[in-house]
Amino acid sequence: MKLIIGLGNPGIKYQNTRHNLGQIIVNQYVEAKYKSTLQEKKSLSAKIYEIGESGDKKIFATSLDYMNNSGFTVKKISQFYKIIPSDIIVIHDDLDLGVGDYRIQFDRSSAGHNGIKSIIEALNSQQFHRIRVGIGNPTGSIPIEDYVLQPFSKPESDIIKSLIPKIFEEINNIL
Repeated sequence: MKLIIGLGNPGIKYQNTRHNLGQIIVNQYVEAKYKSTLQEKKSLSAKIYEIGESGDKKIFATSLDYMNNSGFTVKKISQFYKIIPSDIIVIHDDLDLGVGDYRIQFDRSSAGHNGIKSIIEALNSQQFHRIRVGIGNPTGSIPIEDYVLQPFSKPESDIIKSLIPKIFEEINNIL
């Protein structure tokens, strides 16, 4: 059994922001591959889509909690479905990578990402997979907190659109 969770913030206000790139990717993956959408499960503090049978089940999720509390949701889902950390794939935005870049990692520190930090603390483990998707760094005097909550520019959005099929392939490879 695998959990694939995209990080972000809940609500329309944050829907298309840089910080919600993980959620955007998971939602688009489920729509493209399974022609379906995630459904709200308040008891798990998440939106969920399940596919497959017991041993081969895949759980796709996005949190109903804010990014900095992602661990709460990941822990709830993993306990409910009895998923071990090494079978968890977290997809999230990353300031340290340029727009259009991505990295796949396993068993790494949070590197300052508060959502990942929350997950590591909640699971008491960093032995999970991560797909880090670059959102670039702010230029000028824009505070990071404001930058991550902005939408992508048109050129950046075009780069992300062309990157998403590659991320889909990486998800398939990990699964």
